[in-house]
Amino acid sequence: MMGSRQQAQSALFYEFSIETHVPADHMLRAVDRFVDLAEIRQHLAPFYSSAGRPSVDPELMIRMLLVGYIMGTGPSFSTE
Repeated sequence: MMGSRQQAQSALFYEFSIETHVPADHMLRAVDRFVDLAEIRQHLAPFYSSAGRPSVDPELMIRMLLVGYIMGTGPSFSTE
């Protein structure tokens, strides 16, 4: 229903700032400085369809995998 706004817009959304939650000396910030994934979207573009819903960003997926491995929460590939 359209009408006048009764409360501040920010009260309707969850606000998250990575700067306030990750310390400046955290290991993930060091990884971010050295891992350059700027060209990954262009490299993987031929493998993505132009039809349908947009896919998850490949740079984001690779970053999530790296964080999982670094923090010890990623998938393990044991040879047992």
